Order: sequence, then C-alpha cells, then structure tokens
Amino acid sequence: MLRIVGISRSTYYYQKNYRVEEKKVSEGRPAPGYSITKNGKKVPDELINEWLLEEVAGDGYSYGYRKLTEVLRRKYKLVMNKKKVYRLCKELNILRPQREKKFKFPRKLARNRIITASNQLWEVDVKYGYITGEDRFFYILSYIDVFDRSIIDYHIGLRCTAADAAQTLQRALLKRQLFNQKEKPVIRSDNGTQFTSNTFQKNCEDFDIEHERIPPKTPNMNAHIEAFHRILEDDCLSRNEFQSYEEAYQEVTDFMKFYNERRIHSSILDLAPKEFYEKQKTESLNSKEIRV
Repeated sequence: MLRIVGISRSTYYYQKNYRVEEKKVSEGRPAPGYSITKNGKKVPDELINEWLLEEVAGDGYSYGYRKLTEVLRRKYKLVMNKKKVYRLCKELNILRPQREKKFKFPRKLARNRIITASNQLWEVDVKYGYITGEDRFFYILSYIDVFDRSIIDYHIGLRCTAADAAQTLQRALLKRQLFNQKEKPVIRSDNGTQFTSNTFQKNCEDFDIEHERIPPKTPNMNAHIEAFHRILEDDCLSRNEFQSYEEAYQEVTDFMKFYNERRIHSSILDLAPKEFYEKQKTESLNSKEIRV
C-alpha cells in the first residue's frame, strides 16, 4: 500500500509512532501591574498612567514613548523599560503617530543610446570650486546637451540642493522652448543626493521628463559633463584664486559665456556650441551620431 500511494515506510512509521504535538506559543509572564523606583518602592501602573497623561498634557506633548520613558526615570526615579511605557501609552491611546514613509521613485538605470540631434539627451552633474579668501567651497551644477555640447543652464551657489537642480532644469527647458512640448530630452545623472531625492524625481515627473541614473563607479557613462568639468577646472577654477564668492560667481559666469559662444570644439566641426546649435537648425551639417 505504501508503494502504491508513494510514501516511504520510515515516514509512515514515524508519523504513527512518534507523532509530535504542536508547540504552544508562550505568552510570557503576566504583567505585574506596578513598577519599582530606585528606592525599591512599588508604584502601581494606574499612578504611572496619571503621570504619563500629565506629561503629555504639559511640556511633553510632542514626546514619543522613548522620551517619556526618560522623563519617568528622571522625574519619578522609576526603573522602567521603554517597552512597558510603549504598552501603557498604547493602552491610553497617547502614542504619537508614526511618520509616513515617503514614496520612493523607482530607479531607472541609464541604457545605451544613439544621439543624432540636439535635445535628445542632457547630462547633469555638480562641480566644486574653492574660495580661498573665505575658506569655503561653492557649487556649480550644469546641464549639457550631449549632441551640441552647449551648457544649456547652470546653477552657482554656496549650496546645491535638489530644488536648485529642479529649478535649473526648468529654466533649461524654457530656454530651449521645450517646457510645453511633448518630446523632451532624457536627463542623465550620477547618484548624487540632489538627483536621488524625491524632490528632483517628483519635478521630473511633473515636467514629464525621463530621468535615468548611471550605475555607481561608471563616470564614463556621463562622459560629456565630466569632460566639461575638466575644461572648467583647467581653464577657469585652477587659474583663479578667488577671494570672495562674488568674484568666483563673476568668473564662472564669464567662462560659461565664453564656453558657449566662442570656445571651439573639434567634435562639432570646430564650431562653438551656440553656433553649432543655431546652424543645425537651418543647415545640414556633416556631424557624427553619438553613442553613449
């Protein structure tokens, strides 16, 4: 019979002769209903509940159970575990609501692309500069068009947040008259905090823009903005010893204008980025496609 039903003899006899009873889950010892002070005096839970309600109604309204535990220990000399305070607060319905978890946007990895025209792929990154006279750093965030090499827009400041990155992106879209267009460029960035934040992701969603991030330790996938930052370092930042933020801001602004309007690039037919961008609108230029 065992062979017919496909059960081994050992399994059958084990179940028959050594049937194991289901384990009962221990609920632990019952709550004692009191706590002890450092002097060994017993304090009933009812009194502790009154103290908790007084603390919450007073200065401790914004406290959670962990801080209320500390208050009871300091003020009333109670020897208590925070777990018990949590249980008492839960019974009294005075637990503070937990913070809502922010929705995390799914990460989209950069993929290989073939770029044949402007406004198909923009790369963005942050560069640090140093102000010698004030002994502090400043930040330069730039958006570059991979095809025509233009710095479409940039942010210079003593800080650089996700909101700054989003505002700069909005200005760049308006400059290229793409804000209300259906076809928008893909934005490619690294995994800096400005670009991984929900603020930047939400703005990209609102702008109806696809944002992709390169894998860690692959700066070659963001090569065009990295190359620009090398030019910025060699031709501007390392040549100047800034004494103030105003001086640094002016020098970087002047360099950005020079780069876009006068600095020639061999990769765009020995033209300046702005000149190349304008010419391709009306002429058929013999420019190569870009694989990224």
